[in-house]
Amino acid sequence: MKRSLFVAALATLAAGSALAQSNVTIWGRLNETVERQKVGGVSSTVLNDNASRLGFKGTEDLGGGLSANFLIEHRFGPDTGSAATPFWAGQSEVNLTSKSLGAIRLGRFTSEAYFATADYVSMHNHDTGTSADALYYSAAGFNSNNRIGYTSAEFVPGLVFHASVGLHETATTPNYRDFAVNYTLGGLALGAGYDAQGESNQFALRALYSFGPFAVGGYFQQADDAADGKRNNFRLAGMYTLGASEFHVHAGMAGDWKNISGDSGAKQYTLAYNYNLSKRTKVYTYFTKLSADTNANETDYQSFALGVRHNF
Repeated sequence: MKRSLFVAALATLAAGSALAQSNVTIWGRLNETVERQKVGGVSSTVLNDNASRLGFKGTEDLGGGLSANFLIEHRFGPDTGSAATPFWAGQSEVNLTSKSLGAIRLGRFTSEAYFATADYVSMHNHDTGTSADALYYSAAGFNSNNRIGYTSAEFVPGLVFHASVGLHETATTPNYRDFAVNYTLGGLALGAGYDAQGESNQFALRALYSFGPFAVGGYFQQADDAADGKRNNFRLAGMYTLGASEFHVHAGMAGDWKNISGDSGAKQYTLAYNYNLSKRTKVYTYFTKLSADTNANETDYQSFALGVRHNF
């Protein structure tokens, strides 16, 4: 009898634990392309990963409009099965979120300045793979460790701002700073982003307008690199939707770096077509080409790709 009661109690506890974990979501994206690439003067045919990922996220309602949330994201290459380094190379954060005040975030997460500008207008493949924006400049890379951040609530309808600092925890490496603002009003979406580390920084403005089946927009960026000096960069993007089809065009141009002698600018354009088989799965194709000046930091390349992207 005592043994039966003990087993029943364990079963009840296990059921309660399962219910407590029911808000945890497993999600991810697999995104692969077959490509004919030309880098410099060398051509090859490759199977290419486009930022595939596996993630876990969850939330606990603490009452009074307050919740505790977590997100961890693993990056990997489905073409080889290789794991990224670090293992949680995407986001890995915990946050406390108030519906009326906003969220305090701790961990590793992507630059909100980048999300508010370059990523926002890269509509055809989420700014991944060989067709990603090669000209956008970030002061310290897109993901930063040891970050303390704040994301506001919508104190003004449609307006959200972000601020964070990445603590580099050494006496010789300066902290990373990241700020962004997003504003939406009907079909108009505006954004601005600034990030900096030490003597390097960048500031960018973005606009995107959606009307009927069309979306047109772009961003302008001024970068200031500690070694290379300043340069300006802009990108234009357009999308036309017809049923399950999407037609995309992107064009970007970066000027010369001030401290590099000779021509150091670059241009990039992309033409793409996506066909949505469902809300989660699409097949797509694109041609992208980057042309760099003799003294540019970028390298000439082009790629013709056929791909499949599946979200789960």
